Amino acid sequence: MNKEQVKAERKTLVLSLLAGLCGNATLAVFTSSAVSFSVFPVIAFGLAVYCLYQEYLNKPMAEGTPAIAFACFLVGAFGYSAFLRAQTPDMGSNFLPLIIALGLLFWVVYKLGIMNPKSKSADA
Repeated sequence: MNKEQVKAERKTLVLSLLAGLCGNATLAVFTSSAVSFSVFPVIAFGLAVYCLYQEYLNKPMAEGTPAIAFACFLVGAFGYSAFLRAQTPDMGSNFLPLIIALGLLFWVVYKLGIMNPKSKSADA
């Protein structure tokens, strides 16, 4: 993806990250006794999925965006899982969710071309 496509798809990627984060928070609210009940993750998850669906209906996605959006969704889900396990160590180790989230995050950065060095022909 080039820089123009990255700027155009930024909203989709942020919404998918937020949907993954709120989806895992909603699951934790309903299933984990370590997390106190709150309706806000459920509302945020519903709104993020709704906005993501509206974005999908209104604009066509560039090639490669659905895979990157799904990776962002998983980064949000595994990131919240690692954060929750760091807060409550009796839930288990946060090593695996953290490694998966970081690996997916580096893959997203690589696919978006954010860390590419600037070419010398563009500077001249």
